[in-house]
This record gives sequence, C-alpha cells and structure tokens, in this order.
Amino acid sequence: MSTVSTKEENQEQQEEQKNEQEDEKATLEEDYSVPFKPLVTLDEVQVTTGEEDEDVLYKNRSKLFRFDKQGSQWKERGTGDVKILQHKDTKKIRLLMRREKTLKICLNHYVNPNIQLEENVGSDRSWVWNAIDYADEVADECVLAIRFPNSEQAKKFKEAYDNARTFMEKLTKESDKSSQEEDKEETKVNEHK
Repeated sequence: MSTVSTKEENQEQQEEQKNEQEDEKATLEEDYSVPFKPLVTLDEVQVTTGEEDEDVLYKNRSKLFRFDKQGSQWKERGTGDVKILQHKDTKKIRLLMRREKTLKICLNHYVNPNIQLEENVGSDRSWVWNAIDYADEVADECVLAIRFPNSEQAKKFKEAYDNARTFMEKLTKESDKSSQEEDKEETKVNEHK
C-alpha cells in the first residue's frame, strides 16, 4: 500500500510542479508588458516620383539586364515593374523601371520610333534593344534586355512598346511639320525686313 500511495504522491507532486510552472510563466508574461514610446516622432512626407504628370500605358514585373562591353556579358540591372508612361501635356512616351524595395531608377528613356525590340536569342520571354539611357542621370548608350516571367507577358510588352513607337513616330512627324512651318514663317519675316 505504501508503493501505491507513493505513486499517487509523485503524480500529485508532478501536477503541482506543472501548475507552479504555468503560474510562473503567466506572471512572467504579465511582467514584461513594457510600454513602448518612440524617441522621435516622424511626420508623413509626400514623395514625388516625377510620374505624377504621366499616365501608365503599360505596367508589368520584369528583370532588366545591361550588356557589359568590357566583360562581354549581361549584368543584371534590377527587378521591378517596367512602365510605359505618357506625359499628359507633351504626349511623349518613355520607359521607366524602378528596382523593387529601393525604388532606384534602373531604366529611363524616351521611346524612340527608330528603335525596335528584337527577340533575345534562345528565349521567347525576353527582348533586346539599344538605347540612350538616363537611369544614372548621365546619357549612356547601351544594349538592354528585359525578361518577363512568361512568353505571354513578353508579347504584351512588345505590343505596348510597338504601339508607343508608332505613336511617337506620328508625334515626331507632327512636331517636324510644325517646326518646318515655323521656319518658313520666320524666313518670310526676315525677307520682308
């Protein structure tokens, strides 16, 4: 009978220890609720991106590469959303891409009607083109490649780019005509003097 009572006593002691440990945990959790007050209060700042006066004609996630002539290899320039933007006033269209997280510009140039996208060798989901890029705030002539997650998205980008190219070609012709007319008028005015 003494062994039975010892087992019962051991079980009771173990249950008491468990209860005590649970009580200790509960009190520890309660004790550590320290109020947090920030040292500095930050005001919300309105950030201007330069895209406020532009309409988004196309937007999709992609990865951009630049061909390094010295190393004869492609170097990744960034991953993020590539956008085709049209300015509301001037109607000019540009390509813009910002890196994810940092939002640093890795692609920024106007769509040139003379530059066509070429299919990247061996891939149906990437395009290659030459451009004078202003991503680093200095004009840089470079070969760029853009890769999309699938071929369908790559085709949609190509369509949007070709539409932008066609529009820019018309816009360029219109501005050339108007500048030629202005030159003719200026010549007439100078002849009458």
